[in-house]
Amino acid sequence: MKKVWLSWSTGKDSAWTLHTLRMEGKYEVTGLFTTVTEQFSRVSIHGVRKGLLEAQADRVGLPVHIAKIPYPCSNKLYEHAMEAAINSGIQIIAFGDLFLEDVRQYRIDLLKRTGLDPIFPLWGKPTRDLAESMVSSGLRATITCIDPTQMAVDSAGKFFDPEFLECLPSTVDPCGENGEFHTFAHAGPMFSAPINVREL
Repeated sequence: MKKVWLSWSTGKDSAWTLHTLRMEGKYEVTGLFTTVTEQFSRVSIHGVRKGLLEAQADRVGLPVHIAKIPYPCSNKLYEHAMEAAINSGIQIIAFGDLFLEDVRQYRIDLLKRTGLDPIFPLWGKPTRDLAESMVSSGLRATITCIDPTQMAVDSAGKFFDPEFLECLPSTVDPCGENGEFHTFAHAGPMFSAPINVREL
């Protein structure tokens, strides 16, 4: 099987992509790949502490490869960090993108310079069905940050569960694919054991 690294945000979509790849058995996932903002020692965008990222890697049984980026970070700096961190021993990087064409094309264009191929195992799946499948499988995640123009501020810190999905405004994608919310996955079929988390 071809070896794959998985672009890992620490969220539910990354976790579900790993689960999907392992269930399908077409590729060998050999590592996680993510960016960490150096000044804060947190995963970029999701704001998750590096220690929690490392706990996830331990629970899924994979090494995590980190591209360190500054804050603020231009696209040029981001792309340089990505290219420098990618191991030539792999052939493919998997992404958990769902339907944003511009994001998908950006990733395709970025990897052209590396000789690697991108794959998108969750692409095009209806997001309501996808969200419900995640929850029913036992995947557990916590909302780490939200777009306050799209959702109530007190949504941060809630669990990604049936009640959360039921209460989402109709304008919010059930998987938060438009950036309405981000998550930290801490339990589910992709983890060997849950990660104990608490709201600070």
